[in-house]
Amino acid sequence: MEPKSNTIEQFRVHDTDTGSADIQVALLTHRINNLTEHLKSNRKDVSSRRGLLMMVSKRRRLLDYLNSKDNSRYVDLTKRLKLRR
Repeated sequence: MEPKSNTIEQFRVHDTDTGSADIQVALLTHRINNLTEHLKSNRKDVSSRRGLLMMVSKRRRLLDYLNSKDNSRYVDLTKRLKLRR
C-alpha cells in the first residue's frame, strides 16, 4: 500500500486527485514493471502474460486519451515515467 500512495502523491494533478489519467498510467507502469520481472523468471506463466498484455493495452489507451486532451501533460508524464526513449 505504501508504494501506491507514494505514486499517487507524486503524480496527482491537484490536492484531492486520486484517479486521474496520470495516476492510472503511473500505477499501471509500476505493475507492468513488476510483472515483467516476474515473467523473466517464470516464462511459462501464460495467464500472467495475458494480464500483462491487457495492462499494457489499457495504459496505451490512457496515454492516447491524455495525448488528445492535454499534450503537455502527456509529454511530462512520459518523461517522468521514462516511457518514450
